[in-house]
Amino acid sequence: MKKLLSLSLATLGLSIACASHAGTSAQTKNPIVLVPGIFAFDTIAGVDYWYKIPTALQNEGARVYVPKINAFDSSAKRGEALIAQLDSIRAASGGSIQKFNLIGHSQGGLTSRYVMNVRPDLVASLTTLHSPHKGSALADVATGVAPAGTLIGTTFDVFANAVGNLVNLLSNNKRSQSDIRAMLAEFNKTGSAAFNSKFPAGVPTTACGVGPDRVTLNGQSIALFSWSGTAPLTNVLDISDPLFGITSLATSEANDGVTGRCSSHFGKVLKDNYLMNHIDANNHVFGLVSLFETNPKTLFVNQASRLKNLGL
Repeated sequence: MKKLLSLSLATLGLSIACASHAGTSAQTKNPIVLVPGIFAFDTIAGVDYWYKIPTALQNEGARVYVPKINAFDSSAKRGEALIAQLDSIRAASGGSIQKFNLIGHSQGGLTSRYVMNVRPDLVASLTTLHSPHKGSALADVATGVAPAGTLIGTTFDVFANAVGNLVNLLSNNKRSQSDIRAMLAEFNKTGSAAFNSKFPAGVPTTACGVGPDRVTLNGQSIALFSWSGTAPLTNVLDISDPLFGITSLATSEANDGVTGRCSSHFGKVLKDNYLMNHIDANNHVFGLVSLFETNPKTLFVNQASRLKNLGL
């Protein structure tokens, strides 16, 4: 039966890591699904998007799934792809799995919000990490510098989509075609406001407030959490630091190089000023994160323990 289940999941293009575990602190009732943001590869050339995080969770008893999501697209289209994979896992489980604890990084948080709103029956909890729920100034800069329909905009689209399609190909996600413009349109000021108007659940109603700890959608109670960082520069050996040092200048608000502190707020804010840049959240680059902050792997295990204690 285990072999048949593994074969079914592999056929569906879904990654699940199975490992023996030494502890039970992350042994949640519902499986954990790690939902990536942009450049949403699962593994390329042996490098995981969630660098060593699934193993850290599994070592403490968690069941962890990593879905295949388009590198560049709208959260709605990415969300539909995620729903299909969650439905497949649930069907293959023979009824033992009904809901999931979604943990989304960056756009993965909005992708998961879409799933939560249209299929709340699939979601036990949603935790977002460094997600720009109220948009990112970088998207406004990009759409301003390279407007759609212009020569520079068309050139930008062709190049960006080629990169996204290559990422999809290398992640064995050949069915997805990137749409950088759909992604950007969701994160500029106008697009993010439209998304929040359509899917307001969990989003703070004030500029830098917090959202509710729980929401009930179509009779389903869902626990909500978020955390983020405000340090673009965290490790002198990290090659992403110079990039985020530059991109952080797009806004005057404290940010991680992409997402502003207040924009990251969703549900219960666990902390919004970790000494982390945008990809330190998923333990990149290669674990070169700040030595003066809680390790990202520990944060994930702690969150799983929190969910476990809530019966989720």
